[in-house]
Amino acid sequence: MIRRSNVYVACAHRHNFHAVSCAPPARRILLLEYRMSQDSPRTSWPTGYLINPCADALPDRCVDLFRAAPAAVVADCAGLQVACIGLRPFHGAAGAKLCGPALTVRVRPGDNLMIHKALLMARAGDVIVVDGAGYLSRALVGGLMRATALAKGLGGFVVDGAIRDLDEWADGKVPVYARGHTPQGPEKQGPGEINVPVVCGGIDIVPGDLVIGDTDGAIAVPRKVLHGLAERVTLHLRREASIREQNAAGRPDAARIDDLLRARGVPV
Repeated sequence: MIRRSNVYVACAHRHNFHAVSCAPPARRILLLEYRMSQDSPRTSWPTGYLINPCADALPDRCVDLFRAAPAAVVADCAGLQVACIGLRPFHGAAGAKLCGPALTVRVRPGDNLMIHKALLMARAGDVIVVDGAGYLSRALVGGLMRATALAKGLGGFVVDGAIRDLDEWADGKVPVYARGHTPQGPEKQGPGEINVPVVCGGIDIVPGDLVIGDTDGAIAVPRKVLHGLAERVTLHLRREASIREQNAAGRPDAARIDDLLRARGVPV
């Protein structure tokens, strides 16, 4: 157990410090601001354990607006790297949409003790985001957790690791994105941390970030950029609707493409 805990602590140290220094500048500022706002007395917790309160809920109007937008459009408008790379939907039903604030969990690879605690803390609409370090030999989330999430009205799961009980997810009632699946079950020995910055699908996610998922995959948008982003998404949807109508009528916007090429010195 000591050796496993040390592996976890090394992983946590890498995520806590190295991820900030390597993040894109805009993300780095948001992460540092978040960390400076946290004053939990870590000295009172056993090594590798921490439970912070949940972030404030996002306004329903905000969540509803982004729920109606494709993840691809939000990603185009965000101006940041927001896509969780390598995670795919396992909930089967086409059209199922995930959208809600992140409740983050960092676990030792293959151990889901703190995910169970996060489920107890989660509110209706929350999306449980699990940093499982991409470990695929043990499933972190399965059908029993799905039943709890459905009963509580949670938004879904995003898991950088493995899940199981795929048949139970297939109805789409609880969206789930994961790196893979396996029948092998988890350990429940810890350690782990709840509502701390995590790395999931290669991007940094802090508690309260808005997580959106559809058939294309899952993205996470920093909470602080949502207000300005909403207007850009609305305008982008209108512009795309116009372009789609022209394309469907056999009138592609050649002038727009040629203007882009000329701006780069291409003589068209």
